[in-house]
Amino acid sequence: MRDAALFGARLLLGGYMGIHASQKLWGKFDGPGLDGIGPFFEKHGLAPGREMAMAAAATELTGGVLTITGAAYPAGPMAVASAMAVAATYNREGGLMATTGGVELPVLYLTLALTLAAAGPGKYRIGPSLPDQLAAAGFVAGGLAAGALIAQMVTGKPAPAEVAAEPPAADA
Repeated sequence: MRDAALFGARLLLGGYMGIHASQKLWGKFDGPGLDGIGPFFEKHGLAPGREMAMAAAATELTGGVLTITGAAYPAGPMAVASAMAVAATYNREGGLMATTGGVELPVLYLTLALTLAAAGPGKYRIGPSLPDQLAAAGFVAGGLAAGALIAQMVTGKPAPAEVAAEPPAADA
């Protein structure tokens, strides 16, 4: 029963991370795509926006696939947790609830990812776990990267809006 529940939770989290990433990357599932999400990343101090969105989506997609398969445990859930920590910071001004653009969903995904990382993948998985030392190094590196991005968003200034060109003076 425990292994089936862990597998179901991995499918849920990994599947939603795949959907979330495809919204950013390709504009699927009513998402904005890279060109649409890039300016939002820059507005929140993550520049260059398009490239930062691409990195976030790649982390979400890879973390989702690793979470679903259980391969290289705990790399998948930890990648998702790092991405969702940044996403929660990104949504902090929206308050607690998702209906106001708040932190509700990123915090839920973050909590589920950390729970899966702590509980293990269960017996329904593909491939071995990471060696403990490599997993610890990945945890520290991911935490530092997420912390740096969060610090950049909290302390950085958004990219300045481009100023419209002045219309040419009319000859009189």
